[in-house]
Amino acid sequence: MTRSLDGLTLAPVADQAPGQVGTRTRFAYHERDGVVWAEYTGGDVVRGHLVGTRGGDRLDFRYVQLRTDGTTSSGHCVSTVVELPDGRVRLEESWSWESQAGSGTSVVEQVTEPDGRLTIRQVSKVIR
Repeated sequence: MTRSLDGLTLAPVADQAPGQVGTRTRFAYHERDGVVWAEYTGGDVVRGHLVGTRGGDRLDFRYVQLRTDGTTSSGHCVSTVVELPDGRVRLEESWSWESQAGSGTSVVEQVTEPDGRLTIRQVSKVIR
């Protein structure tokens, strides 16, 4: 199993459709005893939350978000946790909306500062 997601900040590597997460979205992950949760914000997302479980390198979670246009949406996602050659973490995701039509795949990767520090403080300031 790859390392814990607890305390990591991840971001999508590509933009999705309008109203969804994109490269300006930041996810602040937490993990304890097989439970995973995150807060996220940025781009078209004012505030989002996800909660689920981790078994080995597989995440299974539900998410809900408030968009900048005032609408809400929710869905389900299954992700594979991958450790990259440089030590960062990548999530390879398959998701589907539950509040509307649509499904797809996406990739999010751990974000680090040029000196290797995590950007959690930056995300925490935005979420507050």
